[in-house]
Amino acid sequence: MNTYIILLLLAGGVILSYIFHIIAQKFSIPSVLLLLGTGIALGRFVDTTLVSPSSIAKMVEVLGVIGLMMIILEASLDLTLTQAKTRMVLQALGSALVILLFSSLTIAWIIQFSTGEGFRSCLIYATPLSIISSAIVIPSVERIAPDKREFIIYEASFSDIFGILFFNYLVADGELSVGTAFAYSFNMLWALSLTALVALLLVFLFARIEQHLKYFLLFAVLLLLYAGGKLLHLPSLLIILFFGLLINNRHLIRPSFIVEGIPATTFVEIEKHLKSITAETAFLVRTFFFLLFGYTISIEVFTQKEVWIIGSLVVMALLFIRFVYLKYIQLRTHLLPELLLMPRGLITILLFYSIPSAFKLQVFNEGILFFVILATSLLMMLGVMVADKQQVTPNHI
Repeated sequence: MNTYIILLLLAGGVILSYIFHIIAQKFSIPSVLLLLGTGIALGRFVDTTLVSPSSIAKMVEVLGVIGLMMIILEASLDLTLTQAKTRMVLQALGSALVILLFSSLTIAWIIQFSTGEGFRSCLIYATPLSIISSAIVIPSVERIAPDKREFIIYEASFSDIFGILFFNYLVADGELSVGTAFAYSFNMLWALSLTALVALLLVFLFARIEQHLKYFLLFAVLLLLYAGGKLLHLPSLLIILFFGLLINNRHLIRPSFIVEGIPATTFVEIEKHLKSITAETAFLVRTFFFLLFGYTISIEVFTQKEVWIIGSLVVMALLFIRFVYLKYIQLRTHLLPELLLMPRGLITILLFYSIPSAFKLQVFNEGILFFVILATSLLMMLGVMVADKQQVTPNHI
């Protein structure tokens, strides 16, 4: 392909995504749906032999990893931890963990019933479908009430982290048992300690770098730590999350002598620049990730009866479990818009593409994955519309 045509496509994609972002803010339509739709249209009407499917799959995977890092970092820089928020953080943690586990088990049973495959492989397929996509939900909750927005951001971030940890445990070598679960949990405990130490070290070093060209150096270091952690099966996302939280919550850094010589204005400057760069980078990566993913979707899958039946069962199970937990465990009286803010997306696709060949299902229809992503994004759109209505008439619900 001509170099200048590639440049035109790249520039056009960014401009189009910016227009979609404006439309999303004005009409409460998730920009991810517009990006996916554009990608599907490109795949339908443009010569699909321009790039090989394997190349696109690898580009989607790489963009997804970078986008996930940027989304988590962007979210953590917006979260302020205080004693007054302890209850809310614990609620978000409990919601993410319990809903993830029950959703995974339920969806695994649905997949096993429809395919007749082994339960472990079905559970591996079910786990990505049970994870809330922070890459989609976090940019979409800017206009809802601050307390609900913080809960959703924490819940989505925890869902990503717990989902990845659970997925890694399921695909590890060996049989699943209580013993292996305890061993895996022990490894996670020391990994968490190492993560906290690395995050503190990054804050210490970054605040003392006097060069102006240091922010993308930081991203390179974070990417190096993330990739290395993944290869060692460590919770790499926690490094990203902890670093952002420590930048935005200087008072939490212990021991305190670590930051005694660092002026408070330094943290303010770091936070300001990081927020700007991560927001721009996340926007750019998210744009091409969903455009390319949409490009790979064959619209014919939505004409298959199996996709509609199994996909609908999965979405209904997700809604039911979320409703029961929020209503009867957390005892929430106002369930909207939280009930509907459960999109599947970037992390779901990443994990789905990384399922080891030993656990691949022979008869699983990938159209179910596309159906669930689109259906949950539409539900999120309804949730955002409800939130907008609540802002106008706060006593209506």
